[in-house]
Amino acid sequence: MTIEVGQSIPAATLNILEGGVQTITTAEIFGGRKVVLFCVPGAFTPTCSERHLPGFIERYGEFRERGVDVACIAVNDAFVMDAWAKAQGVPEGMLMLADGNGDFTRALGLEMDATKFGMGLRGRRYALYAEDGVVKQLAIEAPGEFKVSSADAMLAAIGQTA
Repeated sequence: MTIEVGQSIPAATLNILEGGVQTITTAEIFGGRKVVLFCVPGAFTPTCSERHLPGFIERYGEFRERGVDVACIAVNDAFVMDAWAKAQGVPEGMLMLADGNGDFTRALGLEMDATKFGMGLRGRRYALYAEDGVVKQLAIEAPGEFKVSSADAMLAAIGQTA
């Protein structure tokens, strides 16, 4: 079952690379904060690297001005997410979350089977906005599309929520 607006982010543990692989919980990420979490099917893949992540990098300051943290997640390992962050020039403070086994992605009900592309289980392309761990906005892309989960779309959605 897919998470819906009004529901709480499920408890899960993700990974980041900070002086080695570190764990971070969804409670630490979302508790008492406003957060936009966007998911890409894979680091270093075309739409993710050319449009999705770059949009959030470009608009990062606007999210921060609104008191909103930004996190990117993918079913990749922490080393891949860190290398991608460095290659893309991700700003300090933007979390690059690794959901290596896809456990959190499955808990959200937002997994996709990308085996026909040789990629196994991945996360669908989406973005959500949560306040204190409760989903206020959710934008899930149709397969192969990039329209509703962009940084611009999320800034507009947050403006409607505030």
